Amino acid sequence: MQPFRPPLPRKRIGVISDTHGLLRPEALEALEGVDRILHAGDIGDPDHLEVLARIAPVTAIRGNIDRGHWAQALPETVSLTTRGLQIHMIHDRKALRADPETEGWDVVISGHSHKPGIEETGATLWLNPGAAGPRRFRLPITLAFLWKEAGHPRAMIHPLPI
Repeated sequence: MQPFRPPLPRKRIGVISDTHGLLRPEALEALEGVDRILHAGDIGDPDHLEVLARIAPVTAIRGNIDRGHWAQALPETVSLTTRGLQIHMIHDRKALRADPETEGWDVVISGHSHKPGIEETGATLWLNPGAAGPRRFRLPITLAFLWKEAGHPRAMIHPLPI
């Protein structure tokens, strides 16, 4: 059996959430080279979206702490297709009212809980990249990478060395 090796950065999607106004240099370094960045909300500072966009195109949604005119311009949910994956983003997974398989989503990305996780149910991969901003309780500081392999979505949680 071959050891697990994620694809090269340019073949991955970077997934980040819950930065809460703190865009760590370690997160920027980890995302360097990805071909797209998805931010699952609780951004906290609109300038951070511009910084991320210098790395790769960004799709972001509004989280519960995102307030003001800039935040109102962000959608609460987004469905998109990238790298052959049908992805739905929602900040709080508990607020999801649709069935991912009926909708045809390969991946549902959420944040909010600050708890990183990857779960597969049926044909759907559920991804929470965890929080890349200020530490909450004793939870790790993380982001995630997402890609398609052998026709299926794959993801890995990436702890940030802080």
